[in-house]
Amino acid sequence: MNIPDIIIAIDGFSSTGKSSFAKLIAREFGFRYLDSGALYRGVTLYAVEHGLIGDDGVIDTKALGEALPGIDLNFRSGKDGSKTYLGSRCIEKEIRGLAISRKVSPVSTLPQVREYVDRKLRELGRQRRVVIDGRDIGVTVFPDAELKIFMTAAPEVRAMRRMKEMQGKGEDVKFEDVLENVKERDYIDSHREVSPLAKADDAVVLDNSDMTLEEQMVWVKKLIAERFGDD
Repeated sequence: MNIPDIIIAIDGFSSTGKSSFAKLIAREFGFRYLDSGALYRGVTLYAVEHGLIGDDGVIDTKALGEALPGIDLNFRSGKDGSKTYLGSRCIEKEIRGLAISRKVSPVSTLPQVREYVDRKLRELGRQRRVVIDGRDIGVTVFPDAELKIFMTAAPEVRAMRRMKEMQGKGEDVKFEDVLENVKERDYIDSHREVSPLAKADDAVVLDNSDMTLEEQMVWVKKLIAERFGDD
């Protein structure tokens, strides 16, 4: 199926599988995949490693704001797909752990951090033909995106998925802790003052609580074919 050079924005709650879904869409249609969440996690990792987040969770917002212009976050494509780098260092494993997950939402509420990430995404998406997932892509970052999808699923389902993913990477985590983190992130993301999690008016809702990734791909292929297909 040949489709035009559009922007596909995928928003939704944490652990709905947005990244896996977006990566498959990008691979299927030859688009570039941009992971906005990885950029927020990368900033959070930088802040943790440079002592800008205390043990009590307090963020040195002034120091972080001053550091942002020099934080070199980028994506590199390889045989295993797109990976997140901080300078020349691959940080994909570090940013997916629970330690960063527990701190990323407060960091992502900071206006200067959101401005930094939005600017990077717009630069990367300038040539279009990209798939981007996040929480405010279709509303704030790319309100002119030709296709917007909003993903949701029950909190318990999302927590179980997240726990299995983390255990698969060797982390010793409990379901109750992961579920608490999922619910906490939902609240923070939905109630932050700057660009809260919200469904764009023209977004199509995908509740994948009871769907496999393969079933989601069948769903989106049908949607794309109806809107943009020429075969």
